[in-house]
Order: sequence, then structure tokens, then C-alpha cells
Amino acid sequence: MKTTFDQVSYQCSKIVTESYSTSFALATKMLHGSIRSDIYNIYGFVRFADEIVDTFHDYDKEMLFKKFEEELELALAHKISLNPILNAFQYTYHKYDIPRHLVDSFMKSMRMDLTKNIYKTDQEYKDYIYGSADVVGLMCLKVFVKGDAEAYENLRESAMALGSAFQKVNFLRDVKADFEELNRSYFPNTNLSQLDEASKQNIVAEIKADFELGYQGILALPVEAKFGVYTAYKYYSRLLQKLQNTPSMDIKNARIRVPNYEKFGLLAKSYVNYKLQLV
Repeated sequence: MKTTFDQVSYQCSKIVTESYSTSFALATKMLHGSIRSDIYNIYGFVRFADEIVDTFHDYDKEMLFKKFEEELELALAHKISLNPILNAFQYTYHKYDIPRHLVDSFMKSMRMDLTKNIYKTDQEYKDYIYGSADVVGLMCLKVFVKGDAEAYENLRESAMALGSAFQKVNFLRDVKADFEELNRSYFPNTNLSQLDEASKQNIVAEIKADFELGYQGILALPVEAKFGVYTAYKYYSRLLQKLQNTPSMDIKNARIRVPNYEKFGLLAKSYVNYKLQLV
């Protein structure tokens, strides 16, 4: 029976989520049990692809990424993979009929990270954000609405905006590592070597606009998903607030974090707001 292997695969995706992102894992725990495993499965897939291009510096990234692409293709075509992360993802992909173009757009953006370091135009920036973040939000949305096509279309724009906001917060938080370790600059028309306060505030304003649109979608999410997504929204909003209040040069020289005690405080406040139907 393949059941045992599938269960092992889902557990692997959960372990990946909990190991790589305590904040995302915490938010995912707030989702209803009927959809929680599928979000782990999506996160495991996107995290592994991202790890290849971001951290495996002592290995042939191009070769590893190509092999991952080939294994992904086989997993989606045959509904099985000996890579447990891809085996878990293909299950969720087929279960919710996730559009193939979302997966292809994600992989395209990840592949860009192998060779492209600087995003000079707004269009390049938007295209990368779409593939690296917006489509991940849309994959998750497919799970949140349990494949309901009408609900998916109604919430599509807000899901993309929320995905963009989360990614841009990560970019701003990780400016030091991206610029100094990976020699990457995602924000167009911004000199990260001399990040000034005006440039930082422009980025913050852009992210706030994404959050506003994303929040409207959270209000309309099914009950199974609303609290978990709201928890993630509150965490990233708090992180953005800390970044806004941190001098630009300090952002460039240190990684801003939300301490665990603050995360649990945000969780408690989010739960109260949720139970009082304020969200």
C-alpha cells in the first residue's frame, strides 16, 4: 500500500515547514485540520526549490535545479515521486486542481535566481514577484477555498497582493544577506549599498498598499482558513512596522526579527479578534 509512504511524505513536508519557518508553521497550525497538511505540502515544495538557488553554494546549483525540475515533471505526470516532498506536493496539486501555469511561473522565478542578480525595471521586479510569491498565494488559495472556482476568482487579486506583501517584507528584512552574500538587488531604482530613508519608506508604502488589498480578501476567506491567514498577516504587519521604525542603515547591517514572545502575543490578540468576529 502506498498509504504509508504518502503519510511519511506529508510528515516530511510538515518537518520542512517547522524547521525553516517558525512563523509560517505557527500560522499554519491555526488552519483547520482539513487543509493544514496541504499547506505544508505546498510550503515544502517551494522551500526546497528556494533552498537550491539560495543556499547550496558549494554544489552545482544548475544541475540540482534541473534534476528537481525533472523530478517535479515526473511527479505531476505519474502522481508519485520517490522524493517525499514532491510526492506530497503532487497529491495536493491534483487534489485541488492547481493550475499548471502557477507551478511553471514559480519555477521560472526560481530559475532566474540562478543567474539574475539585479532587477533594473519595475516590470522585471513585478514578473519576479508574481512567480516567486503571488502564485504561491494562489496555490494556497486553491486549498483555502477547497477548489471552488468562483470563490477562487473572487479572492484571486487579494491573494496575490498578500503573497506580494509577504515577499516584499522578506526582501526588505533580508537586504543584508541578499545584497552582500548573494549579490542580489530585487528593488528597482534603489541603491542598496546606500539604502536611504526615503527609498525605504517608498518600499514600505508599496507593501502597505499590498497589505490593504490582501486584508480585504482575508475577511472573505472560508472559516477553515481565515484565522491562520490572519495570523500570518498580523505577524508580517508587525515585522513591517519594525522595519519602518528601524533606520535604513541598521536594516542594511542587521536582520530585523519579531521575537518569539511577540509572536505569541500577536497570536493571542489575533485569536481574540477572530473570536469576537472583528475579522
